[in-house]
Amino acid sequence: MHEDHLQIHAFRLQPGQDLRKEIQAYAIEQNIEAGWIMTGVGSLTQTHLRFANRPDGVMAKGYFEIISLAGTVSRHGVHLHLCISDSRGRTTGGHLLEENLVYTTAEIVIGECKELIFTREKDEETGWRELSVSRQ
Repeated sequence: MHEDHLQIHAFRLQPGQDLRKEIQAYAIEQNIEAGWIMTGVGSLTQTHLRFANRPDGVMAKGYFEIISLAGTVSRHGVHLHLCISDSRGRTTGGHLLEENLVYTTAEIVIGECKELIFTREKDEETGWRELSVSRQ
């Protein structure tokens, strides 16, 4: 991989914005084909996560710190996991759904590889739309 094939994107989300929706919108706006979350920190007033092997998400309201945000990002779709802590320092994490609302800020840094394309294709074995990687 050549240095000129890597790009870094950094942006801030404002209070009330939806973390997942805004990351997906940014990927579409910037025409990101193959990206990944390098870091993500901030705070939320509402979380909506799907825990391992559960069919539905769980919502919570309060004040939460974003401890870790990880995943793949593309204009074709995102797959993101979030770890948060509450006001007592207890942590939880899971698959990021929509309706995770920013409290004061969310600072997002995305790396992008211009040589690859990430799409999401239905996997017959898992039943989910899984990552498919191809070259540009």
